[in-house]
Amino acid sequence: AVFSRLYTLQRGDAILVDRADGTTARFVVTGQGNSRKVAFPSDLVYYPTLEPELRLVTCGGPIDPATGHYSENLVVFAAQDS
Repeated sequence: AVFSRLYTLQRGDAILVDRADGTTARFVVTGQGNSRKVAFPSDLVYYPTLEPELRLVTCGGPIDPATGHYSENLVVFAAQDS
């Protein structure tokens, strides 16, 4: 539900994240892509970064009739706006 429109984000779009202290962090989308679940880009998604970044992951692609699950993941990459 929360990520149901994640696929609509494009390079340059803003993502606002409300923090517990009442401030808001602003991130800018730097890219996105679909990858098959069997070839998930773990290094790109989980690799440590020097600056604050987001990696938003949700299901995508067609549903695999054999499993009843989506066959891909959509990953959106975003960097904190300075």
